[in-house]
Amino acid sequence: MHPSLSFDQAPPISVPYRFFLAAPWFGVMAGILLAWSGGDALASRWTPEVLALTHLIALGFMLQTMCGALFQFIPVAVGGNVWRPKLVANTVQPLLLLATLLLVAGLLFSRPGLLSAAAPLFLLAIGGFVVVVALALWRTPATGMTLWALRMAIGSLAITVLLGSLMVEALAYGLSVPILELANIHLAWGLGGWALMLLAGVSYYVVPMFQLTRPYPLWFTRWFGPLLLLLLLAWSSQLLVDDARWPLLVALPLLLLVSVYAGMTLWLQYTRRRKIHDATSMCFRMAMASMLAFAISGATFFLLPELGADPRFVVWLGMLAFAGVFVSAITGMMYKIVPFLNWLHLQRLGAPLSSVPNMNKMIPPEAMTGQLRLHALAVVLLLAAVWQPGLARLAGVAFAASCAWLGWNLVGAVRRYQTFRDRIRAAGLHH
Repeated sequence: MHPSLSFDQAPPISVPYRFFLAAPWFGVMAGILLAWSGGDALASRWTPEVLALTHLIALGFMLQTMCGALFQFIPVAVGGNVWRPKLVANTVQPLLLLATLLLVAGLLFSRPGLLSAAAPLFLLAIGGFVVVVALALWRTPATGMTLWALRMAIGSLAITVLLGSLMVEALAYGLSVPILELANIHLAWGLGGWALMLLAGVSYYVVPMFQLTRPYPLWFTRWFGPLLLLLLLAWSSQLLVDDARWPLLVALPLLLLVSVYAGMTLWLQYTRRRKIHDATSMCFRMAMASMLAFAISGATFFLLPELGADPRFVVWLGMLAFAGVFVSAITGMMYKIVPFLNWLHLQRLGAPLSSVPNMNKMIPPEAMTGQLRLHALAVVLLLAAVWQPGLARLAGVAFAASCAWLGWNLVGAVRRYQTFRDRIRAAGLHH
């Protein structure tokens, strides 16, 4: 597959799969919540429904899949030795699940008790995860920009969770902290420092490998992560800088950097050797187009204050970022990672290659394409529903259905793995 992949250190297949299989159902919950709430829910970023929706996607869908992928990616791609991956995953994942449900219920129903119960669970789960993963990333002898991007992403995850926990405790106990500024900084570290940094670091590696493109230019991989980190630190300093223009001065370079990454990825796809158009490349294309739309919309928000004054504009930005960029990109990644893991673990049983099915057989291409089309429709409806509240229920149903289809496709892939594994064992073909 790839010259520097280290398959021997891959964790048991159950480690990433327990995260992957849980994630889509949080998307289903988010869709059902929107369908149940209706259009009034999207009036502002501060409605209980929008806060609950945001965290169902950010913590339920995104964080679950990203943690699961790191358990796999760190040992195989950067040679990091993750300590007791099965034990850590079996501890972290249920804690994350419970903490997410408590937090979402606390935000939705304005229950301080549920919020204050969620914060220590998050600190415990993510604290443990960050320590184990950070040790693996710092001890590996590997080099390269993917490794540095992963290190910066893990540091950003820690900052995001600490800021989030501080705000949750402030809401639960009525502490006087600058909630609006903290929320903006928390969001920037979560979406930029953690999610985007991780997506970029992984894409340096998997976009050329899986999508058959040329590698990202060296100047780009060398400067993107450090510049992103620097701008996030500058954005965070708005707590200390008493100047109304400061957010604008930092936001525009930040949005420009984001659009350079999106444009670079689209260009690499456009100029690749083989013009394949599978579900993965289409998911990525959709994610990068959403990222460009986010950057343009974000610049408009800061440069035209009369537009930015509409509370729905921030909800529009959120829909682009969460549903358009990250759900799309993660879906595309899972459609490559899951078949690859099936193939890898069946091969490791020691069976002859002829008895291990082709990766394309693990999830039928038409099932992936159909799900992707429904997801694209859902994203369009979600964006339209921000301005046309009458579409909100339909958008919620479409999003829930597309996430359920993704979940079903992943369950099917796991079943196929189990079927072939049992056949190989029954035939006595394994070691």
